[in-house]
Amino acid sequence: MPKEMLRQQILQQLQAEADLQTKAAQLARDEATSEESRAENKYDTHSQEAAYLAEGQAKLAADAQEAIEVYRALALSDLPADAPVALGALVELAARDRSLWYILGPRAGGLELALSDGTPVLLITPQSPLGRQLIGKTSGASVQVPGRDTVSHTIKQVI
Repeated sequence: MPKEMLRQQILQQLQAEADLQTKAAQLARDEATSEESRAENKYDTHSQEAAYLAEGQAKLAADAQEAIEVYRALALSDLPADAPVALGALVELAARDRSLWYILGPRAGGLELALSDGTPVLLITPQSPLGRQLIGKTSGASVQVPGRDTVSHTIKQVI
């Protein structure tokens, strides 16, 4: 099933982001508590700034971990041909001579994924402009893909 392969790509990218943010938070935390960061006068805020940075990066790491758990729990079964677009749907849009693929997920919109044949797939959320248009639509419906040209795209298939 192509959706399970896409889920694994999402989980890998989110885990890499969580690891990166965790390491950055630890480095900032070490900087904030370092003896060298001790304030030399009342205007020296270096350690305080490092502490704020560590806190922010720790929150980003926690957000990535939460997204990982959400995607692990997300049901990704194939939908019937006439099913409306819903969370977890893989959608092909067609316009002119090209097709665009999207997967609708609960978080982490903007991740770039690929089908087994290398076809690019963009992860979007229901909060995105395109995601809002797609929710509840079925094959054959038209949507406007945001961008430079506002060409109408037709939903070719919902998987």
